[in-house]
Amino acid sequence: MVTIWWCVLGLLTCGYFALAGYDYGVGMLLPGFEADERKRRQTLGALGPFFLANEVWLVAAVGLLFGAFPHLEGKVFAGAYVLVVTLLLGLVTFTASMQLRSRRPNARRGAWTAGIVGGALVTALSWGLFLGNLLVGLPLRADGSPSGDVLALFTPYAVLWGLGFVALFCLQGALFLAVRAPAELTGRAVRLARAFSAPVLAFLVIATVWGAFALDGVTVLGIVVTVLAFAAFAVARLGLAARRHRLALVGSMVLAACPALLVGTLRFPAVLVSPGYTMSVDQAATAPGTLAVLGWFAPPSVLLLLVVQWLTWRAHRHPVDQRSLLHF
Repeated sequence: MVTIWWCVLGLLTCGYFALAGYDYGVGMLLPGFEADERKRRQTLGALGPFFLANEVWLVAAVGLLFGAFPHLEGKVFAGAYVLVVTLLLGLVTFTASMQLRSRRPNARRGAWTAGIVGGALVTALSWGLFLGNLLVGLPLRADGSPSGDVLALFTPYAVLWGLGFVALFCLQGALFLAVRAPAELTGRAVRLARAFSAPVLAFLVIATVWGAFALDGVTVLGIVVTVLAFAAFAVARLGLAARRHRLALVGSMVLAACPALLVGTLRFPAVLVSPGYTMSVDQAATAPGTLAVLGWFAPPSVLLLLVVQWLTWRAHRHPVDQRSLLHF
């Protein structure tokens, strides 16, 4: 039963990265397009119908983490509190700037644009550092309490993951715009996607080779996820070369979900590691009675989330044009 709940948490987390990754990618790429206000509104308008719906996956994942795995939540948030704070600051800045940028038609929007770009960049870096630390091991004492060494969160391997996530989300955002942006912006989006392909491939290769020596206790599942990541990148690159941008976007979405999937499967059933400390999935889980109560609410909620996400994509599958409602 606990393993099933771990899989549900993995589904929600992977769904968040697969969908919200292009939110932050579009935000970071905003300066890469012309400063013309109409084109910037079209760029953000391509993202508009999906923006808040994508964030719901994170809310659902965190809610399930609190409810089903409270012991894991306490250790992770305490051990990486600095990254959690920067992540929240980035998310709040990005979300608020997106929603407030076009609230007043004739107002200056430079500060809100900077908030979108900066918030997206901080969010991408924070997620990469956070997941990189979960892979290499949080700085915890032998009893599971935080070591208090903030600098230990910024090891070279974790920094590699932070920079890699910036490139990964930019690639995903560029491919999203290649699908959803107006025709006049598609060419620029495709060139940006090609430009970020090399850094993403470099991240995959370096992280894999480095991890082979730096990480221990790797399971077969972890190896399978690594192979899946390279396959997803190949699909994205081949789709881009063949001008099948929707296929390339799907490949980048699967690729963006792979890091979270890797964290959850690399050493399973161990779900949290640190020098001298390990927590298994059974130790992380709440009482069976609480899981039974969650069982009444989680399945219909996840099903509703999947249906709404599909309907959103179905309703907005065409690129932005002159008749499109620009949400931001």
